[in-house]
Amino acid sequence: QVVLLASGGGLVQAVGSLSISCAAAGRTVSTLVLGWFRQLHGMVREFVAAHGWSGGSTAYSDSVKARFTISRDNAKNMVYLRMNSLTPEDAAVYFCAARRGTAVLATRESYEYWGQGTQVTVSS
Repeated sequence: QVVLLASGGGLVQAVGSLSISCAAAGRTVSTLVLGWFRQLHGMVREFVAAHGWSGGSTAYSDSVKARFTISRDNAKNMVYLRMNSLTPEDAAVYFCAARRGTAVLATRESYEYWGQGTQVTVSS
């Protein structure tokens, strides 16, 4: 079993920056792909970024590429998302997720474990 706890959300002005974190607990955290998804109320949960454990590979959605950076610290069982140049379109509940295996995938169905989400609000 893997437990994920996201934190760090809040209110930020447009073009500002914010970092969110996710603490992971479980037997095999260091061998999990860790990712971030986001969801607006009533909308489909969409992929944001993911970080593999083998070779450090990463993947980003086109909408956040070059603005967001995902990183992980296996010693601390943490995954982070640094978000720069935020726009109101980035406002959502951000969920951390984990999947077994090595493939860094972008589909929500590929992730078995989910955290509770942290709210990110961007004011214009």
